[in-house]
Amino acid sequence: MLDADPLPAGLHVAVLGPHPDDFDAIAVTLRRFRETGNTISVAVLSDGASGVEDCYCVPPSDERKTEIRQMEQRASCRIFGLPDSALEFLPLSIDAAGEPANTPANAEIIGDHLVRIGPDIVFLPHGNDQKPGHRNVYALFQQAAARYSAPMVAFLNRDPKTLSCRVDACTRYGEEDARWKARLLRCHDSQQQRNLNTRGHGFDERILEHDRRNAAEYGGAPYAEAFQIEFTDSLPFL
Repeated sequence: MLDADPLPAGLHVAVLGPHPDDFDAIAVTLRRFRETGNTISVAVLSDGASGVEDCYCVPPSDERKTEIRQMEQRASCRIFGLPDSALEFLPLSIDAAGEPANTPANAEIIGDHLVRIGPDIVFLPHGNDQKPGHRNVYALFQQAAARYSAPMVAFLNRDPKTLSCRVDACTRYGEEDARWKARLLRCHDSQQQRNLNTRGHGFDERILEHDRRNAAEYGGAPYAEAFQIEFTDSLPFL
């Protein structure tokens, strides 16, 4: 349990987010790592424009939607307490669905990023997920990690659309942390409004309800963020 067991200090913890807002879905765990003396850096791997409804902005252009998503991510990271320098938007190519494309060029960009920042731990989506962007980023990480000679620990997030996941670690948390996490999630107002329009509830409630379901499996707290852990020296590409 990441909320109960001692965490190491002095590590570099990296986040590979396919979309703006993926960082916020695991914010309680990341805050625990930061509070125990670890450095956090975030790389967002798509512009997120495809997730913004046309009715949300004027003009409804991809450029304006990208600007909105980036502003939202910067706002949530500042509330989290990250300096602006800890957030990057990597220039990956995007497929027809607006997701990070699974291409050798994109794997090279992520590989260069890993070599440059030198992480010990990487948080990213699980590969067995309904979202193509999540599957693609996991595949890109597998390819990119081969260029990084030092071992890394990968924490694969159990997302609301993850199909199946072996849970090796979780962070349980209570109502106070849930209110803080909801504040971060609501920074992504374009996603809050899209979820209200399409699902009848907000983005914040969607993620917190998922965390309630996680917690139901483990007990001890109302909410939990859950992860499968893999080590790069045992991933299938090596």
